[in-house]
Amino acid sequence: MKTKTYIFLQVCLLPCLLFSQLSVINLEECQEKARENYPLIKQYDLISLAEDYTLDNLAKNYLPQISLGGQASYQTQITKIPIKIPGYNIPEMDKDQYKITLDVTQLLWDGGATRSQKKITQANSDFEKQKLEVNLYTVREKINQLYFGILTIDKQLNQLDVLTSDLQTNYNLVSAMLKNGVAMVSDLDLVKVELLNTDQKRIELTTLRMAYIKMLSLFIHEEISQGVELKLPDNSINFDQEISRPELRMYDKQNLVYEAKESTIKAKNMPKFSLFAQGGYGKPGLNMLNSDFKTYAIGGVRLSWNFGNLYTKKNEYRLLKNDRNSLQSQKETFLFNTHVQLTQIQNEINKYEQLMVKDDEIIRLRNSVKKAGESKYKNGIYNMNDLIGDINAENQARVTQSIHEMQYLQSIYNYKYTQGN
Repeated sequence: MKTKTYIFLQVCLLPCLLFSQLSVINLEECQEKARENYPLIKQYDLISLAEDYTLDNLAKNYLPQISLGGQASYQTQITKIPIKIPGYNIPEMDKDQYKITLDVTQLLWDGGATRSQKKITQANSDFEKQKLEVNLYTVREKINQLYFGILTIDKQLNQLDVLTSDLQTNYNLVSAMLKNGVAMVSDLDLVKVELLNTDQKRIELTTLRMAYIKMLSLFIHEEISQGVELKLPDNSINFDQEISRPELRMYDKQNLVYEAKESTIKAKNMPKFSLFAQGGYGKPGLNMLNSDFKTYAIGGVRLSWNFGNLYTKKNEYRLLKNDRNSLQSQKETFLFNTHVQLTQIQNEINKYEQLMVKDDEIIRLRNSVKKAGESKYKNGIYNMNDLIGDINAENQARVTQSIHEMQYLQSIYNYKYTQGN
């Protein structure tokens, strides 16, 4: 009794277990997983780390700068006071001198140089990330090609099933007619050859599908079963939407880098203020006429202003303007080429729409010719070669229709990819 119950449960649960092994995926899911698992995505974290380290180093510009120095020297001549006072010996400097100093500088204002460097760092980081986004965007196109390649193969495999069923029906018909002596063995052999040809095509398509599935698995970093069901993508499209490609955002980020560099030019031509302090021990001290080792200290405010940058300021602005004009030219060229591509793809979409309308009519007529051929063959006024030709012609019409359907869908997604939406 227990054995019977176990067998019954196995039979009941088997369909559920088999069903659970079949996965269902869609195009958007594949695109997102491929992006997340593409090796280049790791560059995002590296760019952010580099930005953090650079900004942290720039922030340290306003920390006190400490330096230690020392010096021992001997000079052949010394400064003397050219005055003699009777009864008083004016001390002289020693020719050997020694000192060790500790200098501390605190930046008060650097003319905006640190702030402008931070802007450049952040702008460059944003630009590098957006450039990375452009490279990652190309992965979508590869996924589209694989996904629609698998869908096209599935369509062809379905048509092979229809063809096989059609040929098998005629094989059974010829076998029955052969028994009744109203058909030839060669007719049966012709149908067998076509069935074998169909098996060969199925092997080729199945092998190609396995290769596409494996490549798609590598991209999304997940194992996909060979029995996977690929959902048919949505065929809706809006031709009026504006271009929203990541390349356009990359050009905008590059322009922000130029703006940040402009602030650097201004900062180079501004004065810099800082506090300084120096403590020392040496011979002599601050009193040059005292030959004993003494400690001393100096402190104050320092101003520095480099006017040499004014000579190159005008040309630096011109160079930046030239870079911006070049960037604008690149952006306009990209938009022009993209609009041309969109026009071409839109024409392709319109072409496939018209072809699919004709496909329905061609299939209807081919089916009518095939049925007429089958009727003629039964009546002995049609040979098997001609009938097989009619069967293959109808099958080819259906295959052509399925290919047009997939090309139509793929053109829609090529348009969306080119458009950036």
